[in-house]
Amino acid sequence: MAATPAIAALERAQIAHTVHRYDHDPRSESYGTEAVEALADELGIVAGQVFKTLVVELAGGDRPGLAVAVVPVPCKLSLKAAAAALGAPKAKMAEAKAVTRSTGYVLGGVSPVGQRTRLPTVLDASALEFDRVLCSAGKRGLEIALAPADLVAATDAVVADIAV
Repeated sequence: MAATPAIAALERAQIAHTVHRYDHDPRSESYGTEAVEALADELGIVAGQVFKTLVVELAGGDRPGLAVAVVPVPCKLSLKAAAAALGAPKAKMAEAKAVTRSTGYVLGGVSPVGQRTRLPTVLDASALEFDRVLCSAGKRGLEIALAPADLVAATDAVVADIAV
């Protein structure tokens, strides 16, 4: 049995991935930075290979509502670029309660894969520079590593330059 809905979704789709655990510190102020610090040396990866999952609220356009933006941990999200990539004129960060209700995950453990409600997703184009990227496996202290093309396939993501 899979540990999280994200892992279960990847297994159902027969997408190759590896799961990496680390000790989560509940006092951590940046979940993404914590994952980078815990795994970079062990796995021989750079910070830009670890991606954070951010949920935004789109306004207007073709698809108003919640959506997912996946960006490298060291970067910030361009809300304008994410909105444009998803066919909306504007976006803002979603409220925590809406994120948990829609995805089924708690903040710091939101995975782009296996969400309760599948949301439109945009992945930063920098992911394609790597043979594998890491993102949350759906629980704090748990990451999944997979090929960027497989992350795109698993989430039906569009790829665009959304990180600054």
